Amino acid sequence: QVQLVESGGGPVQAGESLRLSCAASGYSRGACAMSWYRQVPGEERDFVSSISSSGLTTTYADSVKGRFTISQDNAKNTLYLKMNNLKPEDTAIYYCKRTCTYGISQQYFWGQGTQVTVSS
Repeated sequence: QVQLVESGGGPVQAGESLRLSCAASGYSRGACAMSWYRQVPGEERDFVSSISSSGLTTTYADSVKGRFTISQDNAKNTLYLKMNNLKPEDTAIYYCKRTCTYGISQQYFWGQGTQVTVSS
């Protein structure tokens, strides 16, 4: 079974940076893309960024474009999210997600989340 473990969150001041990590273990069939989502308590979980299985395609939410960078180290089975110039509105629990496509089926796996708190 796939396990995803996020780390790297914490309290920071506005304008500072953080790098989140998501360590993956376990086997999943098919091609797997990775993504980051974030959620404020009481609100929906929102898309932040994704990277294709090949690593060649990345996408970002407009709110983080130009400030956040997604990357992955396949040798370490680890996904990263470098967050620069953090703003109070970036405060949320950040989750990584693995989406694996095998034929016509898809499987989704989520991590437990890591809290990011940005104060002004």
